[in-house]
Amino acid sequence: MKNRTLLPLCVAIGLLLVACGKTEVTVNKNSSASPATRATPASTPATVASTAGEKIGVPDCDSFIAAYDACISSKVPETARAQYKTAIEQWRKSWHQLAANPNTKASLAQACKTAAEQTRVSMKSYNCTF
Repeated sequence: MKNRTLLPLCVAIGLLLVACGKTEVTVNKNSSASPATRATPASTPATVASTAGEKIGVPDCDSFIAAYDACISSKVPETARAQYKTAIEQWRKSWHQLAANPNTKASLAQACKTAAEQTRVSMKSYNCTF
């Protein structure tokens, strides 16, 4: 019984974190600083690329994350994109841990389907279909 309620609860909490999250981005426009001393973003393209391709191992989860990422990358304005990318990474990390546990892996596909259904509704404003 605990396993059946734990997974949807984790998904719901993750969605709440995404919905309530606020991301601030600061850009160092100081042209007098050398490239070596300029501030660099917390996640470099190499870091993003290494985690972006990581598969969960559950087809429903992998296809949802790929479709969601494609939607975010192509249809969400740059100013709002960071919070959605954070959601992808949170889902990927959480679902990867759940997939590693044989006790929770069986219910993970349904949790991913539920997340996709809920997200589909919230992403209609960006004309995302997945």
